[in-house]
Amino acid sequence: MGFARTCSVALVGVEGVVVEVQADLEPGVAAFTLVGLPDKSLSESRDRVRAAVVNSGAEWPQKKLTVGLSPASVPKGGSGFDLAVAAAVLGAAERIDPRAIADLVLIGELGLDGRVRPVRGVLPAVLAAADAGYSQVVVPEQTAGEASLVPGVSVLGVRSLRQLIAVLTDEPVPDEEADREGRPDAMLAGLLVPGAGIGTGLAAEPTEGPDLADVAGQHRARRALEIAAAGSHHLLLSGPPGAGKTMLAERLPGILPPLTRQESLEVTAVHSVAGILPPGEPLVRRAPYCAPHHSATMQSLVGGGNGLPRPGAVSLAHRGVLFLDEAPEFSGKALDALRQPLESGRVVIARAAGVVRLPARFLLALAANPCPCGRHTLYGAGCECPASVIRRYQARLSGPLLDRVDLRVEVEPVTRDDLLGRGGRGETTVTVAARVHEARARAAARLADTPWRVNSEIPGHELRTRYLAAPGALATAERDVERGLLTARGLDRVLRVAWTVADLNGHGRPDSQDIALALELRTGVARGVPVGAGEPA
Repeated sequence: MGFARTCSVALVGVEGVVVEVQADLEPGVAAFTLVGLPDKSLSESRDRVRAAVVNSGAEWPQKKLTVGLSPASVPKGGSGFDLAVAAAVLGAAERIDPRAIADLVLIGELGLDGRVRPVRGVLPAVLAAADAGYSQVVVPEQTAGEASLVPGVSVLGVRSLRQLIAVLTDEPVPDEEADREGRPDAMLAGLLVPGAGIGTGLAAEPTEGPDLADVAGQHRARRALEIAAAGSHHLLLSGPPGAGKTMLAERLPGILPPLTRQESLEVTAVHSVAGILPPGEPLVRRAPYCAPHHSATMQSLVGGGNGLPRPGAVSLAHRGVLFLDEAPEFSGKALDALRQPLESGRVVIARAAGVVRLPARFLLALAANPCPCGRHTLYGAGCECPASVIRRYQARLSGPLLDRVDLRVEVEPVTRDDLLGRGGRGETTVTVAARVHEARARAAARLADTPWRVNSEIPGHELRTRYLAAPGALATAERDVERGLLTARGLDRVLRVAWTVADLNGHGRPDSQDIALALELRTGVARGVPVGAGEPA
């Protein structure tokens, strides 16, 4: 009788659970039994592992074989357990020393020829292994760079089961034939899932992506965009078609600061699980940008699918921008499902197979037309939409959702002078990004000893008791609360925006002008604040 054990990782959303893979050989009729709550793709590993072991030059044990995955109560799926199952079987058959694999974590799919194919979710799996105290992992060679992002973990990248056996038995490591030069590596097919990106692309570097200077006019909307980036405030751009709403939103990721190391790991983990991590770029350094079509379902926005839920658009936009163009055209259920992640920064999805918690701290940018034809606010444009139709169209963005949006800007049609460049060219993305970086640095210094990073994360109680505005600056906001123009949540959000405006203006704390601009951007009611009030010269 032979016995061996090793480890792998089961992913539940973007959280990993270390699974002990045990193999037991007993005399009897040759059979292969896999237990431990495997799904269909994992159950099929019996055939893959058997063929891979034989084609790697090792002998398959002709005994009763039982492979157990522990803890048995955790759902397990995917082909990433193949490598661990093969190693455990070879250890039980004494082809390799069982002690050599006891403290290893192995992740990878096996082809029938013994080659190790990459799988999605390597980064969160290695993070889970490191948190559980494991320091040695074996992964497919193509994902070794991704696994190496986790500090304190020794990573071995292998291209085949033959190479792994040679390393564990101190034999010469064979060279594996690579794909022909000029042909795409077929082994990378398991990393990218067609259609899983939901319109997501990584934001390009500011010098390579769309430039904010390309936007003609729109000084107030540009100011609101800068405030949104500096404090991570949610933004609604409403106006007629062709005014530049989409252009502005597409340039928002370019003025966001680069991700910190911890943020990069969080974003990379989500993208790895979702299957949209670009090969050869294991670490996402720029804020992601996700722009799903208005026909997207609730499950595609917040996460879902058969069995354990998969990350949705809100998680793919984690630490970045989620842009909903033509927002009133989205289904009401899909839009209202955003209310939880907007408040908590994460999504909790309960299914029969289990409960999944996914990170979802994003900056929401909405764009909306004033009516179905889009010409309601244009003088003499011939809008024929009945008043009842306009009210129903605008009511598709519910009050509770809009109450969580800090900045609401009316984007006016571009004037002829602005379109022809007679009013001068606007500031570039690099210039605005530098100002946003300085404002975030001021906020970070103020919040250094707190769990918050940006102004939009500060709780309302702290804003009213610890981070006080200048004396008398809140008089107008208090009157708006009494008149019902502001809710309690709305007042808190006005204070957060005011702190961001103060950071951009270099003020020690918000004054009456900062509060007035925050109120105007919140309520849409003019407060007599000039468009460029407080902007650096």
